[in-house]
Amino acid sequence: MSLGAYCVIYCKRIGTSTSPPKSHTYWRDIRNIIKFTGSLILGGSVFLTYEVLALKKSLTLDTEVVEREKMKSYIYVRTISSDKGENYGIAWQARKELHKAVRKVLAASAQVFRNPFADTFSTVDIEDYECAVWLLLRKSQADDRAARLEAVQEMSETHHWHDYQYRIIAQACDPRTLIGLARSKESDLRFFLPPPPLPSLKEDSSIEEELRKLLASLPQTDLDECIQYFTSLALNESSQSLAAQKGGLWCFGGNGLPYAESFGEVPSATVEMFSLEAIVKHSQIPAHCDRIEANGGLQLLQRLYQLHKDCPKVQRNIMRIVGNMALSERLHPALIRSGWVSIMAEALKSHHIMEASHAARTLANLDRETVQEKYQDGVYVLHPQYRASQPIKADVLFIHGLMGAAFKTWRQEDSEKALIENALGDEDRYTTCWPKTWLAKDCPALRIISVEYDTSLSDWRARCPMERKSIAFRSNELLSKLRAAGVGDRPVIWISHSMGGLLVKKMLLEASRQPELSALINNTRGIIFYSVPHHGSRLAEYSVNVRYLLFPSLEVKELSKDCPALKTLQDDFLQFAKEKDFQVLNFVETQPTFIGNMIKLHVVPVESADLGIGDLIPVDVNHLNICKPKKKDAFLYQRTLQFIRETLAKDLKN
Repeated sequence: MSLGAYCVIYCKRIGTSTSPPKSHTYWRDIRNIIKFTGSLILGGSVFLTYEVLALKKSLTLDTEVVEREKMKSYIYVRTISSDKGENYGIAWQARKELHKAVRKVLAASAQVFRNPFADTFSTVDIEDYECAVWLLLRKSQADDRAARLEAVQEMSETHHWHDYQYRIIAQACDPRTLIGLARSKESDLRFFLPPPPLPSLKEDSSIEEELRKLLASLPQTDLDECIQYFTSLALNESSQSLAAQKGGLWCFGGNGLPYAESFGEVPSATVEMFSLEAIVKHSQIPAHCDRIEANGGLQLLQRLYQLHKDCPKVQRNIMRIVGNMALSERLHPALIRSGWVSIMAEALKSHHIMEASHAARTLANLDRETVQEKYQDGVYVLHPQYRASQPIKADVLFIHGLMGAAFKTWRQEDSEKALIENALGDEDRYTTCWPKTWLAKDCPALRIISVEYDTSLSDWRARCPMERKSIAFRSNELLSKLRAAGVGDRPVIWISHSMGGLLVKKMLLEASRQPELSALINNTRGIIFYSVPHHGSRLAEYSVNVRYLLFPSLEVKELSKDCPALKTLQDDFLQFAKEKDFQVLNFVETQPTFIGNMIKLHVVPVESADLGIGDLIPVDVNHLNICKPKKKDAFLYQRTLQFIRETLAKDLKN
């Protein structure tokens, strides 16, 4: 390693001792055991290696990093100037600095790990901040949990250390401390070592082929139809035919309503993408996660992640897979060894909401020190994404509608100016997720969760045509995931858009019939509905009339006014909500929504958005923008914030 960066000391074997060495023999013994093995000048850089051969009972350094051969590591020491005017020759100065650093590191670590609470530094030539590194390392491995958490917090808030001191922590800390640092907002990224080198691909292989092999190695029997569908596409079809099946979709309830520009044009798709989508489905099965790890999947996914940094869809699927694998605690050592904690620590600091939220989910699933909940696929904590010192007093849940998304549904209303500010990454002027940017600042004591689930507006070219999931099926699925995330243990407010409101109603009714979920019902304080079609939507009727363009999916059919299940849901929930005295706020659009240049539709009329209880507020926007405030001081956001504060007033004060 270049001398201009940092010099390296390799610790080979360490002896043990029960008493400190005598001062007049101490440094002589140290000199006897340190062997200068040579230097190599290569391209103008000087490489120096010191090897610690043995300690003759004169020193104790009780640390796993140097004690366990399998965890061979390095101790980084201070850099020295490469300016010859400041040295008597660079090699001489390097030897001098290394000898000095070795003495300090070994003396400090020996005394700290022997007796961390005594005044052991009075006779050691070492600065106070040098002692702090070793003391914090020792404290981070204490038996007392509070002491460990305090040590991690102190490390993360330290910003005055030298580069080599961060690297010492990076190599000497245990996995629990590493994950804690990754989930600490102020942590310096130098706490995290780069991932280990990836194995080389075989000459006759490619990433596409390796993905196919990984997918083929996973169990192919006893799978649900959707997993079989994606697996067969990836394994049996060519890239060209896969792309032909991808097709265009309406995008309804959160991401805008762009229709396919032309039925003859098909978005590009690759076998890699379809393989990843299949592996995402497989990673939802714990036993399959074990197979993915055993067959080198973590390294393969990491290679793909590095190659496609400019492709959010690829990165999203990779992070979903890793996040699902993190649900299994037996896979935590493999995830840490393969370097994914370092990758997630960097991603968590990203200003891109998708990247940061997926990283936050993975790290929370890895953090068994402070997190009891498990965040399954599609459940994302928008706040707090880091370890928080402030106690969380209530939960606010966001449930999107048809073809919506966990993040984009809740963005600020689009405009040409806003899109420019978004491209510049200025969240103060434009936010891609107002619950994370605005609500988290206004109500920091809330845990804000956004839920994502797959829906289809049309069965024509659907992503998974064998998959037929009703509102009842999806509500049970989401209810199970939310309970795993601890929803119901605190006061709850539900916020929903479009079909998401029907899911909320169904989930609460289902929970009311299960005694073990009584806490969820008792802790539900209120519900906000953004243009929820309680009495049906003209969308379903309209799609029947244009069957040559749109074949309604099961979800859309359930929105029709004459759907018996929809009427039963409305009647049952209205009576239930009155009995429980839920606080309710209803917003509804008054403008029609344009679907491309072909269709103009008032998706949810005022009469359909009227639940029968709570305020009903018409807003001069269309169906898409009913949940997208123009700015922070807009009525839509301020009225929402007022409802949350008033409904949780007692809970937030306690």
